[in-house]
Amino acid sequence: MNERPACRADVRVDLAAIRHNVTVLSGLAAESGARTMVVVKSDGYGHGASTVAEAALRSGAEWLGVASIPEALELRERGISAPLLCWLYQHGDDVTGAVRAGVDLSVSSESQLRDVVVAAGATGRTARIHLKIDTGLHRNGAPAELWERLVALAAKAEADGAVEVFAVWSHLACADEPGHPSVDVQAERFRLAHEQALAAGLRPLRHLANSAALLTRPDLRFDMVRPGIAVYGLDPVPQEGDHGLRPAMTFRSSVALTKRIAAGESVSYGHMWTAPAETTLALVPVGYADGVPRSLSGRFSVWLGGERRPVVGRVCMDQIVVRCDDAPVSEGDEVVLFGPGDDGEPTVEEWAERLGTIHYEIVTGMYRPRVSRTVVAGDAP
Repeated sequence: MNERPACRADVRVDLAAIRHNVTVLSGLAAESGARTMVVVKSDGYGHGASTVAEAALRSGAEWLGVASIPEALELRERGISAPLLCWLYQHGDDVTGAVRAGVDLSVSSESQLRDVVVAAGATGRTARIHLKIDTGLHRNGAPAELWERLVALAAKAEADGAVEVFAVWSHLACADEPGHPSVDVQAERFRLAHEQALAAGLRPLRHLANSAALLTRPDLRFDMVRPGIAVYGLDPVPQEGDHGLRPAMTFRSSVALTKRIAAGESVSYGHMWTAPAETTLALVPVGYADGVPRSLSGRFSVWLGGERRPVVGRVCMDQIVVRCDDAPVSEGDEVVLFGPGDDGEPTVEEWAERLGTIHYEIVTGMYRPRVSRTVVAGDAP
């Protein structure tokens, strides 16, 4: 990590890490006889959806998952033909393009099922669907009291040739808290929902496990698993030990200016930090418009010149200031704001802890107009 970023701020994506992680995760799935669906929603959690998708499909994944229809169609437009599930759209949205493009659609209600059946008729294609049961997350998914009717209607639509009910699925609320009693409650509700689908004459696959459940609950891997955050090397259950994942994202900038200030001089808006001794400052042209939260002011460091150095003063819209004491830093030197941590640099997990959030929020927020993305192919796993 010693090359200079391509512009004022840059996200470096290590494809070798992505491939490694998918190999690890799909290997675990295969131990249980399960397929792997890699989730690439939100532009691949900020890493680049199509880039991640192609790497994942070469490393053991068979399926891809996205939230929205536009995300699905963009992958198709980029030439990705692998099985692809889309799960978040509204009644009345035009699903015709998705059906025509061979995108699998999640169905959680009678109205969604009707929309898909209409789209199948318009395209002359059988639409492949995954029926979603709400087992306790209480977001998307059919409520238990409406499930039997939805299953019956789906079975009729399948008999009519309009749809193929490929899978029954759900999503866990607390899988990242191993031992949480809700996981077993949801698993039992899922089992009952699947039995109802079988009783209606359907023969769907089952998928329930997200990254955390894949890593901690082999019994819930069923026929397919849906790793998301773990694909990008960020562990959802670090309390369970090292799972061998490698973070793929490094956030970088470079020194724009250096200067000496005397003891007693203060830095940045509000003068919230005053130099206790003469020191060298390094100006770095990245701020809260580029993904550095203002609430980190005075609470984080960067990697510069082979050491962690504190950011002093307030984080501004476009820039931060780093205290370097007497270190020989120069304009153009690389600055790592977070990375894998292999060399001692700050990590995205540290940012999340200080901010009281999760690492998901930080990496998915790194796709910004002034932040370039550099993809490094690396070596195959």
